[in-house]
Amino acid sequence: MDSSIPFTKANQLNDELDTAKKENEDASLPGQPCVSLDDPVGLADFLTQEFCAPDLEKMAPHLWMMSTQSSANISSLHHQKVKGREIVVTENPRLHLVWGYDRILIKPLPKYLFSYVFWKSYLLSDTFPLGDRGIRIRKAALGYLRTYFYLIRHESDFYIAQNDQLRLIPQHITWPQYCRFKSKFLGIRDSDVSARYSYGELRLTRLNFFAKFILRQSHFLRIHHQYGAFFSRFYGPLLFVFGIISLILSAMQVEVAVEQVTLAPWPAFSSVSRWFSVTALLGISIICSSLVLLLVYMVADEWIFAIRALLRKRRKAHDDTHNS
Repeated sequence: MDSSIPFTKANQLNDELDTAKKENEDASLPGQPCVSLDDPVGLADFLTQEFCAPDLEKMAPHLWMMSTQSSANISSLHHQKVKGREIVVTENPRLHLVWGYDRILIKPLPKYLFSYVFWKSYLLSDTFPLGDRGIRIRKAALGYLRTYFYLIRHESDFYIAQNDQLRLIPQHITWPQYCRFKSKFLGIRDSDVSARYSYGELRLTRLNFFAKFILRQSHFLRIHHQYGAFFSRFYGPLLFVFGIISLILSAMQVEVAVEQVTLAPWPAFSSVSRWFSVTALLGISIICSSLVLLLVYMVADEWIFAIRALLRKRRKAHDDTHNS
């Protein structure tokens, strides 16, 4: 997109800074009255906290192992509902579009990102008012803004976003206005955004797993805050293992008991008991083996898909570089 503003001034949805400039007022960041635009250091600190996610930037070279390698891998809001996910509001940029089980975390669009003057004067200014952090903030803000092209694709998504319990976008905006506002978002390329936003939704369970190796942290986001909730996740697997062991021991006990009966009054019953115990052991072995093979197949299939996608992406980048 060549470092241009992602929307025209005619399509901006917040003009508070236009008014402040005309009246020569000491302006604050729209929607953030405590953040003064006359304090560049404080403004840079605030915007860094609002958009930058150092953890995810560090993990970015390895995100191909955790997510589909496409910035378009973002389900619209109505489809999040179809998937049975609860939309949870977060103000933490590192959690934007992170999902786990039946929840997805989404950061609302702040008012100042709707302002043409804000983009022109601060994020894309030739005078670099945000200092050496300006480029980093701009790339993160562009990537974050682009995600809303995919989150709100239909009018139904738009009204979900304006729900009183979410308010992902301001409620005074109309659907036609928003459509005009986002019309240039697809022109934002992966090279214009921070590395994290070359990907879309991120699965929390995988982030927590790989955080141990990449971030040297026990987790990316703690899910269980109570001991009871933490240990309860082991109950199901442990009961399954105990049940399998109990079945195996019971079948073996039947077989041993049959062997010990030398003068069985019902030889036919002894034979049936023996074959039943052997069949039970065989059936348990087949079920357990099938589950293990299914798990191996699913993991291998995901890794093969991820590696192929990575190779395609690198090949495309190489071809684009060669052609240019």
